[in-house]
Amino acid sequence: KMRRQARVCLVYVGDGATSTGTFHEGINFAAVQKLPMVVIVENNGWSYSTRTERQTAVKQMVDKAKGYGIPGERCDGNDVLAVYEMTRRAVEKARAGGGVTLLEVVTYRRKGHAEHDAQGYQPKDEIAKWEANDPIDRFDKQLDETGWVSPEERAEARGRAERLIEEVIAKSENEPFPEALTALEDVYADPGRIAALWYKE
Repeated sequence: KMRRQARVCLVYVGDGATSTGTFHEGINFAAVQKLPMVVIVENNGWSYSTRTERQTAVKQMVDKAKGYGIPGERCDGNDVLAVYEMTRRAVEKARAGGGVTLLEVVTYRRKGHAEHDAQGYQPKDEIAKWEANDPIDRFDKQLDETGWVSPEERAEARGRAERLIEEVIAKSENEPFPEALTALEDVYADPGRIAALWYKE
């Protein structure tokens, strides 16, 4: 906004993050400043191991938008086109000077919060139910029905993506370990001075 560029910032957070102080401070500041920003809340039903309804009193995440004086919109987060259209509208509004919009995409977390999370708290039938509503499978079916992209074109695109992923993994695994001092970069304003102090001690 300060550079007067027609750029928009998209921010993704989980439903649990909307109950934190940093979220409140950040979105409130952005709303007051009318920043060109779209905040996308992925409501996946769980805040780590706590059900969403046990960590916030609102029935829908989009209802929180009212408290910041900004518009909000909600859609089926497993519908690729619905998410795209809703996001496009919010981006266009932000780019035109309309400020912040909060978007809620309703979905489900079918994997653990992190690698160490075995998901023992999530009902197995709930996971299975949402597996049948997989967004990629749904979009594949939609592409079949509409004929927008042929199965052959999709297979070719998947193959390209898989090859790219394999190339990046191979490159990453063969990279040498970084120098220890690079851990200070983007953390301190003057990493060299901090390093000098450490070595002096």
